[in-house]
Amino acid sequence: MSVLKLGIPAGSLQEATAELFNRAGWKIKFQSRSYYPSIDDVEIECMSIRAQEMARYVENGVLDAGLTGYDWIVETGADVHEVAELKFSKVSRRPVRWVLCVPEDSPVKTVKDLEGKRIATEVMNLTTNYLAQNGVTAKVEFSWGATEVKPPRLADAIVEVTETGSSLRANNLRIVDEVLQSTTRFIANHEAWNDPWKQKKIQNIVTMLKGAMEAEEKVYLVMNLDRSCLLNVIDILPALQKPTISNLVDDNWVAINTVVSASCVRDLIPRLIEAGATGIVEMPITKIIG
Repeated sequence: MSVLKLGIPAGSLQEATAELFNRAGWKIKFQSRSYYPSIDDVEIECMSIRAQEMARYVENGVLDAGLTGYDWIVETGADVHEVAELKFSKVSRRPVRWVLCVPEDSPVKTVKDLEGKRIATEVMNLTTNYLAQNGVTAKVEFSWGATEVKPPRLADAIVEVTETGSSLRANNLRIVDEVLQSTTRFIANHEAWNDPWKQKKIQNIVTMLKGAMEAEEKVYLVMNLDRSCLLNVIDILPALQKPTISNLVDDNWVAINTVVSASCVRDLIPRLIEAGATGIVEMPITKIIG
């Protein structure tokens, strides 16, 4: 039996990844002190790997495929096949940003002002390349953690990842420039991608993951209304594509089925009632495919 060796990111992305797979139809369970999470699919063998190392292990064939950030693909320079972009992170669906920061009271206004200075970061290659692109020579030092607390005593500036900016603000840091935006990517080893069975398995997984993500924050609405109210209701009804309209036993009445954003439902339903809709039912959606 063929098996796909799949890397699941450990650390900050682990919980969000497991939740996404669960909504897509796979249950992943993590055991304490084990690098091999269980999954309810005999065709998949999971291994828990830090996102920083994922691309390298996929590149050299230890793993057939895995999920990691675009930032770590760039940082490691790994030669992998990018199957899909999956816009999710530990907090939201927004991209994370690697930013150049200095203390609030620093005289530094642009990257040019860091000529000859010290910059602490976890992404040495990203930072070095960024400085070179801007014609700046500075000392780039690897940071083992707690990077935000290093300026001004241990570094003049840092390049750090942020999603909300709250940690930077808490440490009185000011963003000078954005170095890179990053989202999660589903990547594959080139040899695995050229294997017909593995490629199909990977494509099926990605299809279901994307379907689960597409269904986030959307709900299914069903309602009945007098045919005379149809145009009024359609005019105010946002739809994923086009609402489905069905005839009821009473020829004067129709049913409408549609998909809408969950965030608009609280304002939408009262408007639908005013327009003549009745028997409105709201239902959650787990996946939207295609």
